[in-house]
Amino acid sequence: MAPFTIRPVRTRRDREKFIRLPWALYRNDPAWVPPLLQERRDFLNPKKNPFFEHADMELFLAEKDGEPVGRISAQIDHLHNETHKEQTGFFGLFESINDPEVSSCLLNNAASWLKSRGMTVLRGPFNLSINEELGIVVKGQEHPPFILMAHTAPYYAGLLEHWGLKKLKDFFCWRYDSKRPVPEAALQLAEEARKHPGLVIREVDPKNLERDVRILIDVFNSAWEKNWAFVPLTENEIRKAAKDFKLLLEPKLALIAEVNGRPAAISLALPNLNEAIKDLNGRLFPFGLFKLLYRIKMKKIRSARLMLLGIKKEFRKDALGAGLSVLLYVEKHKRSQELKHWGGELSWTLEDNQKINFGIEMMGGEHYKTYRVFEKSLAPEAGHEEGCG
Repeated sequence: MAPFTIRPVRTRRDREKFIRLPWALYRNDPAWVPPLLQERRDFLNPKKNPFFEHADMELFLAEKDGEPVGRISAQIDHLHNETHKEQTGFFGLFESINDPEVSSCLLNNAASWLKSRGMTVLRGPFNLSINEELGIVVKGQEHPPFILMAHTAPYYAGLLEHWGLKKLKDFFCWRYDSKRPVPEAALQLAEEARKHPGLVIREVDPKNLERDVRILIDVFNSAWEKNWAFVPLTENEIRKAAKDFKLLLEPKLALIAEVNGRPAAISLALPNLNEAIKDLNGRLFPFGLFKLLYRIKMKKIRSARLMLLGIKKEFRKDALGAGLSVLLYVEKHKRSQELKHWGGELSWTLEDNQKINFGIEMMGGEHYKTYRVFEKSLAPEAGHEEGCG
C-alpha cells in the first residue's frame, strides 16, 4: 500500500473528515444507517456532551493521498476507573479500510497516548462509554443496527485480533416478534405478579419527564450496580437524557412499576429512529428535519429497541421479584401490538447473564446478533509499537 499518515485531529476540517469517513467505507453496505451529521458533531463536542466532564479523549485520523482511510478515538473515563479501581484506557469510533497496517498504526497511536497517561490496559471499542454504543459486530452484520447500536464491517474483528487484541466479553442482541402470541408460561407468571398488593405499572409522564427520567436512572443505577463495567450516569448526563427523550419518547414503551408508590422496576424501549433516518444520508436540512418529525409524530416507525429492563435490588428477593420482569415483558408485548409494531430488538445482554437470557428466550426472543469487546495489556511485553504513521 502507498504511504499513509496518521495524526491527531486538531482542526474543524479534520474533525469533519473524521465524522464523515463511514460514508466512504459503507456506501455499498445495505445494512448501514448513516448517522445524523449534526448529532455526531454534538457528540464529539465537549461543550455539548457531558461525558467529557469526567473523561479525556484524543482522536486520530489516517489519510492516504489526502483521503481518510481510518480513524480511532482514545479515551480515559475517569469515572469508570474511580468506580472499578482500574487504570483502563478505552478506544472507540474505530473505522478502517481492510488493511492491517492502517488499523495497527491507529491502534498503536491510541495505545501510546493512553500508556503515556498511566493506563495499563486497552479495552474497546466503546463509543464512547459503556452507556453508549459498544463492540464489533461478530454475528449478524447483515442486519441494520437499531437505535444507539453500532454497525461495523465484517473484517474488523480480524484487524483487531491481528494487532493482538483478545476477546473480553460478548453482548447479545435478541430479535423479538410481537405479532406472535405470548407463551402461556410467561402469561401465568405475569398474572401472578400482577396480583401483588400495591403494585401499579404506569407510563412515563411526558409532562413530568425530568422527574420520571430521574426515577428511571435511579432504578438503573440500583439494578445495574453490580453488572460488568457499570458506570453510573452523572447529574448532567441525566439532564441530557431527559432532553433527548423529549423527541423520541413513546409513553407506551416507557414503563415504571411501583409498589405502594415506591419505584420497583423499569422497562424502557425507544422507537427505532434508524427506520426514520436511513434515507436522510445524515442531513436534516433543508428537508430532512420535516421528514423526520413527520415520521416520528405520525407513528411511521414500526419497531423499537428495548434498552432497559431492571428491578431495584430491594424488590428482587420477595415474592414479586420472580415474576415482575416477566410482567414487564408481557406489558411491553401488548403495547407493541397496540402501536402496530412488528416487534424489534432487545439489546444488549451480557453473554454470561444466564437468567436474563433465559427469560428472553422464554418470551420467544431469538439471539440473532453479537457484539464483541476486546482487551490487551499495555505492559511493554504486550508487544505494540510506539505510535507509527
